[in-house]
Amino acid sequence: MTTGYFHSVDEVAERLAATGYLASPAVATTVFLADRLGKPLLVEGPAGVGKTELAKAVARVAGARLVRLQCYEGVDEARALYEWNHAKQLLRITAGRGESWDEARTDVFGEEFLLPRPLLTAIRSEEPTVLLVDETDKADVEIEGLLLEVLSDFQVTVPELGTITATRRPFVVLTSNASRELSEALRRRCLFLHIGFPDEELERRIVREKVPGLDAALTASVVRVVNALRAMDLRKAPSVAETVDWARTLLALGADTLSEEVVRTSLGVLLKHQEDIRKAAGKLDLGTP
Repeated sequence: MTTGYFHSVDEVAERLAATGYLASPAVATTVFLADRLGKPLLVEGPAGVGKTELAKAVARVAGARLVRLQCYEGVDEARALYEWNHAKQLLRITAGRGESWDEARTDVFGEEFLLPRPLLTAIRSEEPTVLLVDETDKADVEIEGLLLEVLSDFQVTVPELGTITATRRPFVVLTSNASRELSEALRRRCLFLHIGFPDEELERRIVREKVPGLDAALTASVVRVVNALRAMDLRKAPSVAETVDWARTLLALGADTLSEEVVRTSLGVLLKHQEDIRKAAGKLDLGTP
């Protein structure tokens, strides 16, 4: 079962670009294959390179609803799949004091009392849907077992209601920052895409797209400095998101060039740890802030 949003790799690249997402050939090809084969797409890479934004861009170009499961340590089945509205169930039971449990049970475990969470919401959706399972590596291993069930057959079993099968398969994107290794079983069910830092040409295009007011020479300087920082042994290298933020910062400051003072005073936009700022300031010959 395919989702059928795209007809060619070139169409993927063109339509994503129209929304402001500039995809490399590898990204466009993998998105096309995930759509054509009806396979979930596992996107891995450092924070800030556009993994989450890719899912949002696909939803925009497909005219699809975006359903997001934000993973974190401790997220459980009730938050990911569904839970029952216990307060409403209790009110229903209290209102029917004269009923037997068998009579009340038919009602309290009905649709009216079900609270669907992202996974069940995406499975039940009859409209075009993009399911984003964001930062999958932050969830506990137990959630991977739940994802395996959902992504294998695109169905969910609610014991009180039976098995719910997708009538329209969602386009699924799982993202990971690789903070822990995901299971091989989960990886096998997905197409894999690694998004790293872009080459300088693509990053210049991204900056021009996101910050059109910055002139070409300053854009090139911004990208050169960011790439120099990434080549250093830093605790956290600047991502594409930080490159764009820095470009916007320079525009807001009215900077025409990357002077020593401008770079020194704005390094905190690019780097988020003081030890990195000190190291970068020394290696870039800017002195210590």
